[in-house]
Amino acid sequence: MDRLIQLLKENARYSIEELAIAVGQSQEEVAESLSTLIDSGTILGFTAITDISKLEGSNTVSALIEVKLTPERGGGFDRLARRIAKFDEVESCMLMSGAYDLCVVISGSSLHSVATFVAEKLSTLDGVISTATHFQLKSYKSNGFLSESESSGDRLAVTP
Repeated sequence: MDRLIQLLKENARYSIEELAIAVGQSQEEVAESLSTLIDSGTILGFTAITDISKLEGSNTVSALIEVKLTPERGGGFDRLARRIAKFDEVESCMLMSGAYDLCVVISGSSLHSVATFVAEKLSTLDGVISTATHFQLKSYKSNGFLSESESSGDRLAVTP
């Protein structure tokens, strides 16, 4: 992977000066490379990776949905996958190998809102054969970052 991209994945808040030092280029070269990566669509955006469980007042519910589709003649899964990806609730939409065709990750304000999305928006689309929804209970790692600090290592005594 390109060193500049790797550094930005580790910490998107690095300054141009810090990036230039790390990759051994001038600030102008790094700024131009960064601009090219953004303009080409290689870098889609910058975001904060959060631990939702630690945000006060957050009642966000996340779910992974397995979706089976009927492929279209001449287009495969692309048209329907792009249509699903455009829903506001959808955070990620990926074509998969294996038992299902799409992996769709969504967020909602409640279990009911996620269920409503699946029942009223996703399952009713022509070409959707079936769905299986898996609700996120706890996150241990997200986008390469551990969600919780390591425990102290103290273990409870095990008794027979």
